[in-house]
Amino acid sequence: MNRALYFDYIEDKLNALATRINSRGKLNILNLHVHSEDFYMHFFNKLYGWSLTNLNNKLQNVEAIDLIDNINKIIVQVSATSTKEKIQSTLEKEIIMTYDGYDFKFISISKDASDLRKKTYVNPHSVTFVPSNDIYDTTTILNYIKSLEIGKQKIIFEFIKNELGDEVDIVKLDSNLAMVINILSKEDWDIQEPLDSIDSFEIERKISFNNLSTAKYIIDDYKVHYNRVDKIYSEFDSMGINKSSSVLGTIRKEYISAMNIVHDDNLFNLVLEKIKEKTSQSANYREIPIDELELCINILVVDSFIRCKIFENPMEYKYASS
Repeated sequence: MNRALYFDYIEDKLNALATRINSRGKLNILNLHVHSEDFYMHFFNKLYGWSLTNLNNKLQNVEAIDLIDNINKIIVQVSATSTKEKIQSTLEKEIIMTYDGYDFKFISISKDASDLRKKTYVNPHSVTFVPSNDIYDTTTILNYIKSLEIGKQKIIFEFIKNELGDEVDIVKLDSNLAMVINILSKEDWDIQEPLDSIDSFEIERKISFNNLSTAKYIIDDYKVHYNRVDKIYSEFDSMGINKSSSVLGTIRKEYISAMNIVHDDNLFNLVLEKIKEKTSQSANYREIPIDELELCINILVVDSFIRCKIFENPMEYKYASS
């Protein structure tokens, strides 16, 4: 598995967690906040090599401080309230005086904190606090993860998968499709790979069988990427994340909905448009240039055509070489 897949999975889950915490009307924010303290405790220990423990497990509802590392002398506040007032109020608490010489870290678990890192704070006690370095949010955490070597990213990936992998994200629409398209958008499609897995003659038979004339050019142009899409699907499926079935099922659903409206080339083009619309409306979609989006959608729809998910197959159609 490559770095891009590890990172995209981690990014997806951390952003989803932040969104869930920010959805106060739909969730019990207090219970989720308590869970987040423990999550970030273990997460930061793995990510930065700290030795944080949850102070609230020893002293219930400790004012201003949630996590503590007595070895590296770090105190941490985990908060869904990301304001200057929140940080300033914490720095002024009397309990902070107890931690002379400790570094104070603030973790914003729901919102971007870039503006907070630029502000000036009064630090009346003897803790060390440098806003530009000591205020964390999802963006800064992800930027650090992106710089890690693949072995370290794999450790973080496994932790995130175990902690958050089975959660249902209430804000996602068709995130699997969007995620795969986001991954495809990072590929260098100018690099051609040999078509050693598919039978081009069989694909031509299917094109003729379905009376595709203009769509034939799209299929011919993008069928060359079948092996690379197959590799991406296989990597996900080996992780137990069955994105191939999800993405192919989504494309087939749009095809079935459209097949009674239009036919032949118009049907193929309508499927392309429907998948583009569905992707752009997904909560998990990161906007990319329109030409890149269309390229990725062309690749996925052509791939589903080859794999027998859309359009009728001629007698004894067998696209894969044995």
